[in-house]
Amino acid sequence: MSTNKHIAILGAGNLGEAIAKGFAGNFGAGNITLTRRHLSRLDHLKERGFQTTSDNKEAVSKATYIFLCVQPKQLEDVVKGIEPVLDAKKHILVSTITGVSLDVIQSYLKDEFAIIRAMPNTAAAISESMTCVCGNELAGDHLSKVEEMFKSLGETLIIEERLMKAATVLAASGIAFFLRYIRAATQGGIELGFEAEEAQKIAMQTARGAASLLVEGSAHPEREIDKVTTPMGCTIAGLNEMEHQGLSSALIKGIVASFEKINRITE
Repeated sequence: MSTNKHIAILGAGNLGEAIAKGFAGNFGAGNITLTRRHLSRLDHLKERGFQTTSDNKEAVSKATYIFLCVQPKQLEDVVKGIEPVLDAKKHILVSTITGVSLDVIQSYLKDEFAIIRAMPNTAAAISESMTCVCGNELAGDHLSKVEEMFKSLGETLIIEERLMKAATVLAASGIAFFLRYIRAATQGGIELGFEAEEAQKIAMQTARGAASLLVEGSAHPEREIDKVTTPMGCTIAGLNEMEHQGLSSALIKGIVASFEKINRITE
């Protein structure tokens, strides 16, 4: 997909950079402007053809899609700062800010805007994100257009806004959860005799293969597990020990704990 619509990413931290890198292949780095207070931290992106500035209004004035990637506490000041150059007929606001509702964003604006919330994860930088999106009533057809934009970064899903906090935990925080598993598997491999780099390579590719079996085959995880386990075998012995130690329970409790935390942060 290509577009001549310019994109402004306000607050190009880790997630903003990941989105920019993912979009660059389809939209062109030159059509993307990134902003950050400390502009020198974007020099490596400027060298790759992205436009950079510390002036949010400058970035917004030439863009159609405005991605708000700042911290929640910064949002009100950022929105009110760019409001003089915002045009409800031209601009579509897309927020990646955790826990800030569509109504709250609209409350900072005098005119009513098409506003969309999107929750990608940092795998957007390599076009392997899982991005959930929702929008207000004015979003209309823009919602599907923004979803299409995020498809260039991986998989997407349009959901109800009430599920956005859960999506944040499952997809965005989930990156860290899966990485922790890979790290633990690597450490186990080292204990079994592999060098660290060898153990990590095996763990990474095995994790990729496991996910790909489900993505490509649309199978239930237990069906694939059954193909690996044999009576009195080593795999079932390992699985049973992991369950005795609370693997599944710990994962579920961790996800729920993150969800409870995000609700306390954004109440």
